[in-house]
Amino acid sequence: MPVQLTPEEFERCVDHALDSIPDELISLIDNCVVLVEEEPPEGEQVFGIYDGIPLTERGFDYGGVLPDRIMIFRGPHLRACDSLDDLVSEIHITVVHEIAHHFGIDDDALEALGYQ
Repeated sequence: MPVQLTPEEFERCVDHALDSIPDELISLIDNCVVLVEEEPPEGEQVFGIYDGIPLTERGFDYGGVLPDRIMIFRGPHLRACDSLDDLVSEIHITVVHEIAHHFGIDDDALEALGYQ
């Protein structure tokens, strides 16, 4: 049976995942917001999406742009997890995965590190 959490409880889990990331890495995040959304775009079956220009691709002319967005999707997480522990773990993996994309780390490298 899927885990049931209110949107506020889910957001607290995302906040907790963000708080667990070392300050040294958090301080390197630039012009990026983390948002919680109910569902991914139609046709997508993902837990999260990074939408932006990775730090590794920003040039000297980068500026005056809207923040990158990391979107964490509540619905898919709740449907996929059978316990609160599983949910918290999956949220953490998703947050780390999407932040890694902000740093320019691609899916192949993340998979090799165990963040599928």
